Amino acid sequence: MSIPEKIQEPRNVDLAAAGRGVWLVKVPKYLQERWEKNKSTKTEVGKMRITRSRFPGQKPKVTFTIDEELAKGPPGEMPIPREHNMILTGLGNQNLVVFSQTPVTVKQESSSGSVDVVASDRIAVEGKVIQRADCQPDKNISYMNLKRKQLEIKNKPQREVIQITKVVPMYKPVNNHVHNAPSTDKNKVEKRLREDKEKVMDILFNAFEKHQYYNVKDLVTITKQPITYLKEILKEICTYNMKAPHRNMWELKPEYRHYKEQQSSG
Repeated sequence: MSIPEKIQEPRNVDLAAAGRGVWLVKVPKYLQERWEKNKSTKTEVGKMRITRSRFPGQKPKVTFTIDEELAKGPPGEMPIPREHNMILTGLGNQNLVVFSQTPVTVKQESSSGSVDVVASDRIAVEGKVIQRADCQPDKNISYMNLKRKQLEIKNKPQREVIQITKVVPMYKPVNNHVHNAPSTDKNKVEKRLREDKEKVMDILFNAFEKHQYYNVKDLVTITKQPITYLKEILKEICTYNMKAPHRNMWELKPEYRHYKEQQSSG
């Protein structure tokens, strides 16, 4: 059984401004970023001008001019365009309202004095959307310079050559690092050369005197011979077990089992 999410307590919504008409405007990213950086220092961000058409049925011309200081920006930042056109669009069948949520603080007495404590959030309807608009800059030199700067930043390579102007510490290159050694040894392919057949058989007989059964991997390690060549010799002197408990292991043929003769003579 799933645990239901915590239900928030019902709150009162301030509807005093619910009948006020507001505009829903889409602004360029650079404009929003400039407002965010200066929202605590500037109360007036710009001016909007509405010029009604002399011809009936046509939409008015709406322009927006950002504050000159905001357009210049702080030292080191690229200036942004000042003049913008508002392209008006209809709402269609949409019914939109604007909500706001503001923290409400109250004074609370304590041993160290009074402090501000956030009691709750004030929720209010700020108005009903009566017009939508798209804020677009004039295609002037200021706008073109801004777009060029944005493209330069976007296309700047992640790696670039930097000229060194001072002496840097020199380190002797290492032929192979320690942390690479295990993987190098693991992936290293040892070149195996064929030894004389009699010599390989002597190595095998000595190995089978120590243990009765071997798998082929162990015999390759012991003899250091190519596996194809080794199997040719094993088929002559050994038997390959197909049944448990020594499945897939090699054993000397009865005529070569010298250890059995030692056991019986003992």
